[in-house]
Amino acid sequence: MPSERAIFVVDDDEAVRDSLDALLQSSGHETRSFATATAFLDVAGDAEPGCLLLDVRLPDADGLDVLQRLVGAGFCAPVIIITGHGDVPMAVRAMRNGAMDFIEKPFDPDALLDAVGRALETRQQLSRTSAQASEAIARFERLTPRETDVMRQLVIGQPNKIIAHELGVSPRTVEVHRARVMEKTGAESLSHLVRMAIAAGIEP
Repeated sequence: MPSERAIFVVDDDEAVRDSLDALLQSSGHETRSFATATAFLDVAGDAEPGCLLLDVRLPDADGLDVLQRLVGAGFCAPVIIITGHGDVPMAVRAMRNGAMDFIEKPFDPDALLDAVGRALETRQQLSRTSAQASEAIARFERLTPRETDVMRQLVIGQPNKIIAHELGVSPRTVEVHRARVMEKTGAESLSHLVRMAIAAGIEP
């Protein structure tokens, strides 16, 4: 499945870069290659890739340090570590620090493409989740403070009479606020409202 964003390759070995470029491009992916961490970091903030293939040992930086810097900066693209056989324990530590997978050199073409495919699918899932969260947050921002209070009670399963008691209003007032909550958020049912609240990260 071709990527919507380019796959970035960071490896100081020209032969490895050429091999990865050829393999990925033959599968329909766009690639951008870098021989050093510095060259990659110079553009990382401007064009986030669909996936990053990052060598552990680079001439100007440690791959783990680069990974840590990316994670600290909120880099969202999945990272696959490229490693020599002797670097496997290091690659495992990298996964614990945020990398999604690691590929050993010399890499198996099918295994690499599978890893990239998983990474891109993860990226798409994260993008969908992020979009859903943003939409849900925008809908809840339409509510007045009192409607928000009612919504929070609704999503934890409280009936109208209990909500009225908790908020010091009449059950009829709760019914009015409840109807407005459903209308403003576009929730088709209480379960739909709960799912939107979860997506928006709203705590009961």
